[in-house]
Amino acid sequence: MANQKLYAGVKLREVRQRLSLTQKAFAAKLGVSLPYLNQMENNNRPVSTGVVLALAQEFGFDVTELSLGETERLVSDMREALADPVFPDTPPLADLRLAASNAPALAHAFLELHRAYRQTHERLASLDDALGQSRVPVSPWEEVRDFFHYCDNYLDAVDRAAERIADTGDPVTTALGRLAARGITIAQTTAAELRMYDAEQQVLTLSTRASEPTRRFQILHHLALMDHGDLIDATLDLARFHAPEARDIARIGLANYFAGAALLPYQRFLTAARNTRHDVEVLARQFGASIEQVAHRLSTLQRPGAKGVPFFFVRVDQAGTITKRHSATRLQFARFGGACPLWNVHRAFETPGQFLRQLAETPDGVRYVSLARDVSKPGGAWGAPVRRFAIALGCEVGHAGALIYADGMDVDTPQAFEPIGISCRICERRDCHQRAVPPLERTLTIRPHHRGVLPYEIT
Repeated sequence: MANQKLYAGVKLREVRQRLSLTQKAFAAKLGVSLPYLNQMENNNRPVSTGVVLALAQEFGFDVTELSLGETERLVSDMREALADPVFPDTPPLADLRLAASNAPALAHAFLELHRAYRQTHERLASLDDALGQSRVPVSPWEEVRDFFHYCDNYLDAVDRAAERIADTGDPVTTALGRLAARGITIAQTTAAELRMYDAEQQVLTLSTRASEPTRRFQILHHLALMDHGDLIDATLDLARFHAPEARDIARIGLANYFAGAALLPYQRFLTAARNTRHDVEVLARQFGASIEQVAHRLSTLQRPGAKGVPFFFVRVDQAGTITKRHSATRLQFARFGGACPLWNVHRAFETPGQFLRQLAETPDGVRYVSLARDVSKPGGAWGAPVRRFAIALGCEVGHAGALIYADGMDVDTPQAFEPIGISCRICERRDCHQRAVPPLERTLTIRPHHRGVLPYEIT
């Protein structure tokens, strides 16, 4: 995959239409023939190096927007869906890439259809009340998660609005002033609920059980709902959610996004991240944020023309279930189920308060530097339950020089990289000692009088 040709016809066509140029005029500015441009826009030819350079020089275009991230994300999701036993055969990988790059809307429609099928199947299997319904509702959580997933976890208008709050000084101080101007007062409680708002009394109550970064975050979250409701509504209108509950969930998600972007404003945070070589603990102290908030924010630095290191970010619980996920890298996470058990994120629970480092290689041959840490959340009172999570943050090994955590790691030795996958259902590895289930894309050979690491052989 490292030498994969760049087919970006859809993005190239979007650039031309954004500039209001005809194919003939666009071809002339790029220094290529009209038929050649037509072939590139239809993905019959890859985008050449000369065209990439011309886009940057002639139009000041951020060529990283032509990256394979969106295509690979769709390919990964389609591969996982097509591993479902309902499909007798899996199309070749080249066909999936062609569909993802040439017809992304069709690929999304296929994923939507498979998700509806899967939910119907699960509801029937559990004898759910939906047996008599004519329309299968889409899971609002999955719909919202996919919305952020395919936005590359970066929302420009919301991000810039939050950054303007931080430009005036400490964002929380500014937020408190704006809330006070609306007649909203702040109160405290020892209750477990993090944030409560009494609209009639105009009182925002915060729990003293929460950490200081969490309380700061909740204040900014409330400001987003109060001062930027129109912007959030406009973003929700563009999302066109199917499930009615999805809009309400996404509203919370957008307010959370605003709070994180205000607490860690884009340009200042990007500069600080580069200066500290992405030292998460130093950044957390500098911006008054939590470890998780900083790690999550690092994965959102995808502003066109000012992108940071492309990171993946994931949060898992003790059962291995993924509760947050995003990847600006070629690494994609399973849509259903947990993460690969060989990944260091699962070992973070064994060493609380410490960062674990790992060099990892996925079945496609791409190598990563992965950082993992537990981020358990104490209840703040005797007897209150502790919420236990672990996070992983990482990037492709080519960015190791920008990452302080990669210092001293043997990134030039192939044997130093541990093999990991996405999920057992679609993992290509035949000799994995931690395999939980057989891969659905391969046939199995069962030899009753022979037993290796696994009770079957993958053919």
